[in-house]
Amino acid sequence: MRLLTLEDLRDIYIKFHQRGLPFLFSKLKIDSFQRTKSAFNEKEIKAANFWNIPEIRLRWNELVTGNPHTTYEEYLSENYFQDAAEVKVLALGSGVCSHELRLAELNPHWKVECFDFSDQLLSIADEIAKGKDLHNISFHAENILKYNFEPGKYDIVFFHASLHHFENIFQFLKEVVIKSLKPGGCLIINEFVGKNRLQYSKKQIQYINKALQIIPKPYKRIYKTNLYKNSYYGSGVVRMIIADPSECVDSESIIPAIHEYFETVEEKAIGNNLLQSVFKDIAHHFVGNESNVEKQRILKAVFQLEDDFLKNNPSDFVFGIYRVKGTK
Repeated sequence: MRLLTLEDLRDIYIKFHQRGLPFLFSKLKIDSFQRTKSAFNEKEIKAANFWNIPEIRLRWNELVTGNPHTTYEEYLSENYFQDAAEVKVLALGSGVCSHELRLAELNPHWKVECFDFSDQLLSIADEIAKGKDLHNISFHAENILKYNFEPGKYDIVFFHASLHHFENIFQFLKEVVIKSLKPGGCLIINEFVGKNRLQYSKKQIQYINKALQIIPKPYKRIYKTNLYKNSYYGSGVVRMIIADPSECVDSESIIPAIHEYFETVEEKAIGNNLLQSVFKDIAHHFVGNESNVEKQRILKAVFQLEDDFLKNNPSDFVFGIYRVKGTK
């Protein structure tokens, strides 16, 4: 376990330049729930996130659906739940609800209920839904851990990059998720399932640094700073808890807990074991450059290195569809 690293000090400096001093001060609050909320409750966050790179999104599509131009929302809509007259969906930790909005748009017979503690992000989602004239999606600003969901109401419980923010995963799945599902109900995730608090192995950090060596220096300048990302040192637990106490708090338990309580319908490895850390804060160099031959070569080389790593290591991200055990 790494308590404090050079990566943490660099991240504090980067956050100051990208999100400002008020954001850093928000991390000094004693209330851990408020610190978590400050990580998400901003309407506009200017950052260079790895998922902004179009080729990475195409890679995800290929790994999940078999087609780089078919999203997992389209894949779900084409292959599942089309025979039902109505499908009730509970989306937990939905944030700005971009994936839930797309599912509601593709499936008029779905009734999607989105729950998140960020009233500001849900207000954005509500405006988008109104603009699209969607009447089959609703938004609820609630503390999920304290809210009493109606037992046996939902056909699907859905998580996109949110389940890893919940602690005591075995208990949470049993007492919240399974209890909310109808007999035969399904859990759907697109989720980080890697090491708690991002405590990567030495081998994974070595591979991340190998990938950084592939990238020329001009493309390693960190967004809104004069720093260059020449090395990666791994995250320290102390900084992660201060920044967001919920981040990857029990992520290692997600797959074992799901396999304990659910039958697997589909489960696809998405990787990101290297990509998430390699392109964090430098992704802006690879956005809007689809015709740049050099950058395409760099991306392909990093993708290949991640594929090599995944041959002998479990995927950090998984897409999965699961059915409660004992039901059909």
